[in-house]
Amino acid sequence: MKRKTAAKKKPPLLAGGNPQIAKADGAAPVRAYIAAIPGWKRDVGRRLDALIARTVPGVRKAVKWNSPFYGAGDVESQGWFLSFHCFTNYIKVTFFRGTSLRPPLPGLSKHKEVRYLDIREDDPQDEKLLASWIRQASELPGWVP
Repeated sequence: MKRKTAAKKKPPLLAGGNPQIAKADGAAPVRAYIAAIPGWKRDVGRRLDALIARTVPGVRKAVKWNSPFYGAGDVESQGWFLSFHCFTNYIKVTFFRGTSLRPPLPGLSKHKEVRYLDIREDDPQDEKLLASWIRQASELPGWVP
Protein backbone atom coordinates (compact mmCIF):
# COMPACT_ATOMS: atom_id res chain seq x y z
CA MET A 1 0.00 0.00 0.00
CA LYS A 2 1.33 3.42 -1.00
CA ARG A 3 1.44 6.17 1.56
CA LYS A 4 0.21 9.54 0.50
CA THR A 5 2.70 12.32 0.97
CA ALA A 6 1.15 15.24 2.72
CA ALA A 7 1.44 18.39 0.65
CA LYS A 8 3.21 21.18 2.45
CA LYS A 9 0.68 23.81 3.32
CA LYS A 10 1.81 27.39 2.78
CA PRO A 11 1.40 29.68 5.76
CA PRO A 12 -1.45 32.18 5.50
CA LEU A 13 -0.63 35.69 4.35
CA LEU A 14 -1.59 38.62 6.52
CA ALA A 15 -2.30 42.14 5.30
CA GLY A 16 0.10 43.26 2.60
CA GLY A 17 1.23 39.70 1.87
CA ASN A 18 3.20 39.29 5.08
CA PRO A 19 3.56 35.57 5.96
CA GLN A 20 2.09 34.42 9.25
CA ILE A 21 4.86 32.36 10.86
CA ALA A 22 4.84 31.21 14.48
CA LYS A 23 7.36 32.80 16.83
CA ALA A 24 10.52 30.70 16.96
CA ASP A 25 14.27 31.08 17.29
CA GLY A 26 16.77 29.97 14.67
CA ALA A 27 17.39 30.03 10.94
CA ALA A 28 14.63 27.51 10.07
CA PRO A 29 11.67 29.79 10.87
CA VAL A 30 13.36 32.65 8.99
CA ARG A 31 13.78 30.35 5.96
CA ALA A 32 10.09 29.39 6.24
CA TYR A 33 9.10 33.06 6.41
CA ILE A 34 11.18 33.93 3.33
CA ALA A 35 9.87 30.91 1.39
CA ALA A 36 6.30 32.07 2.07
CA ILE A 37 6.84 35.68 0.92
CA PRO A 38 4.87 36.25 -2.30
CA GLY A 39 6.24 37.52 -5.61
CA TRP A 40 9.25 39.77 -6.07
CA LYS A 41 9.53 40.36 -2.32
CA ARG A 42 10.72 36.75 -1.79
CA ASP A 43 13.90 37.46 -3.80
CA VAL A 44 14.48 40.66 -1.81
CA GLY A 45 14.01 38.70 1.43
CA ARG A 46 16.53 36.06 0.31
CA ARG A 47 19.07 38.73 -0.65
CA LEU A 48 18.61 40.59 2.64
CA ASP A 49 19.01 37.41 4.68
CA ALA A 50 22.14 36.40 2.75
CA LEU A 51 23.66 39.90 3.03
CA ILE A 52 23.02 39.97 6.78
CA ALA A 53 24.59 36.52 7.21
CA ARG A 54 27.67 37.52 5.16
CA THR A 55 28.06 40.84 6.97
CA VAL A 56 27.53 39.52 10.52
CA PRO A 57 29.13 36.09 10.91
CA GLY A 58 27.27 34.05 13.52
CA VAL A 59 24.19 36.27 13.33
CA ARG A 60 21.30 35.12 15.53
CA LYS A 61 17.93 34.74 13.77
CA ALA A 62 14.32 34.40 14.88
CA VAL A 63 10.78 35.10 13.77
CA LYS A 64 8.88 37.36 16.15
CA TRP A 65 5.59 39.15 15.46
CA ASN A 66 5.50 37.68 11.92
CA SER A 67 8.84 39.23 10.98
CA PRO A 68 12.44 37.97 10.80
CA PHE A 69 14.69 39.44 13.51
CA TYR A 70 18.49 39.49 13.52
CA GLY A 71 20.83 39.85 16.50
CA ALA A 72 24.51 39.70 17.38
CA GLY A 73 25.58 38.11 20.64
CA ASP A 74 23.04 36.88 23.16
CA VAL A 75 19.53 38.29 23.22
CA GLU A 76 19.64 39.38 26.87
CA SER A 77 22.65 41.68 26.47
CA GLN A 78 22.72 42.48 22.74
CA GLY A 79 19.08 42.25 21.73
CA TRP A 80 18.03 42.66 18.08
CA PHE A 81 19.60 45.09 15.63
CA LEU A 82 17.38 44.61 12.56
CA SER A 83 14.06 43.24 11.37
CA PHE A 84 12.03 43.36 8.17
CA HIS A 85 8.35 43.13 7.34
CA CYS A 86 6.39 42.76 4.09
CA PHE A 87 3.80 45.30 3.03
CA THR A 88 1.74 45.39 -0.18
CA ASN A 89 4.19 47.45 -2.25
CA TYR A 90 7.44 47.28 -0.31
CA ILE A 91 9.55 45.62 2.37
CA LYS A 92 10.28 47.74 5.43
CA VAL A 93 13.71 47.12 6.96
CA THR A 94 13.82 48.30 10.57
CA PHE A 95 17.09 49.34 12.20
CA PHE A 96 16.35 49.53 15.92
CA ARG A 97 19.25 51.91 16.64
CA GLY A 98 19.05 53.58 13.24
CA THR A 99 19.72 57.11 14.46
CA SER A 100 23.31 56.03 15.21
CA LEU A 101 24.00 54.85 11.65
CA ARG A 102 25.95 56.90 9.09
CA PRO A 103 25.00 58.07 6.63
CA PRO A 104 21.49 58.55 8.08
CA LEU A 105 18.71 56.25 6.90
CA PRO A 106 15.87 57.90 4.98
CA GLY A 107 12.85 56.56 6.91
CA LEU A 108 11.84 58.33 10.11
CA SER A 109 9.93 56.63 12.93
CA LYS A 110 7.72 57.63 15.83
CA HIS A 111 10.21 55.67 17.99
CA LYS A 112 13.16 57.80 19.04
CA GLU A 113 16.05 55.65 17.78
CA VAL A 114 14.38 53.57 15.03
CA ARG A 115 14.96 54.32 11.35
CA TYR A 116 13.58 52.54 8.31
CA LEU A 117 14.62 51.61 4.80
CA ASP A 118 11.71 50.84 2.46
CA ILE A 119 12.59 48.61 -0.50
CA ARG A 120 10.24 48.70 -3.49
CA GLU A 121 10.24 46.36 -6.47
CA ASP A 122 12.19 48.53 -8.90
CA ASP A 123 14.41 50.34 -6.40
CA PRO A 124 18.12 50.09 -7.17
CA GLN A 125 19.93 48.63 -4.17
CA ASP A 126 23.25 49.93 -2.96
CA GLU A 127 24.42 46.66 -1.40
CA LYS A 128 27.65 48.22 -0.14
CA LEU A 129 25.74 50.94 1.76
CA LEU A 130 23.20 48.44 3.09
CA ALA A 131 26.04 46.17 4.29
CA SER A 132 27.62 49.16 6.02
CA TRP A 133 24.37 49.94 7.87
CA ILE A 134 23.98 46.25 8.82
CA ARG A 135 27.57 46.07 10.13
CA GLN A 136 27.20 49.32 12.10
CA ALA A 137 23.86 48.20 13.56
CA SER A 138 25.25 44.82 14.62
CA GLU A 139 28.00 46.54 16.61
CA LEU A 140 25.55 48.62 18.68
CA PRO A 141 23.52 47.47 21.65
CA GLY A 142 20.31 46.13 20.17
CA TRP A 143 16.65 46.38 21.08
CA VAL A 144 15.63 44.06 23.89
CA PRO A 145 11.86 43.45 23.98
